[in-house]
Amino acid sequence: MPTILPMRKHLDGLSLATTRLHAYAESTPLETAVPTCRGWTVNRLIAHVGMVHRWATAIVREEPGRSTEELEEEGLASGDPLAWFGHGSDVLLASLRRAPADLDVWFFLNDAPRPREAWARRQCHETTIHAVDALAAHVGGIPKSIDADISPELAADGVDELLCGFATRSKEDLRASRRVDVEVRASDTGDVWRAVVSEGPFEVRRGTEQQDADAIVHGTAAQLYLGLWNRGDEVTCDGLDVISLWRERMQVNWS
Repeated sequence: MPTILPMRKHLDGLSLATTRLHAYAESTPLETAVPTCRGWTVNRLIAHVGMVHRWATAIVREEPGRSTEELEEEGLASGDPLAWFGHGSDVLLASLRRAPADLDVWFFLNDAPRPREAWARRQCHETTIHAVDALAAHVGGIPKSIDADISPELAADGVDELLCGFATRSKEDLRASRRVDVEVRASDTGDVWRAVVSEGPFEVRRGTEQQDADAIVHGTAAQLYLGLWNRGDEVTCDGLDVISLWRERMQVNWS
């Protein structure tokens, strides 16, 4: 499935998110707790994102990579963690720009575009969400979507990746004892996703607004983006409370 956005938008988003993460972290003590990532400090956040960037770069370059544990330890031990982080993000961006359009490498999400575009999209949203984490540490709480300043089109694309790519994986446990039809609506972009939660696998498709949903989850695209990534609390749910189930079951973790 093609992405909602062209690759250049994802590369621009990755670059902007990297800059923001660096700026928030630079003005926040490294030992500061990250409210949106339980048990993490700013230093651990920097090490994690720097590790992910290096891990993705090795895949895109089709090169053997070091273990993720080794990479993260390197970041944690760095004398200048922000310089270490910045170098990794620069190399990732350059690698994505130089990769051939027909790049044929592994990718792990459902409903994905071609690998080059898929990795650009994934790293864009990985870094954007973690920039929000850095903002949360900087302000000492869960930020509002207006403060995160994520464009509606990028946010809608991130919701799409989360719902269609992550939530539909067999490892996720989005199930209920009876069928629940859910509609997710972005009020500013007009994007709509129709999902089914049941005893079987989670199902989702892009669609148009209907009136027969058991639950309607709505907000601006940015509010949905932060809310569904469990980084915000501005999402509204009408009908059955599916947000509690989502928060309990849909936790994207590194594994």
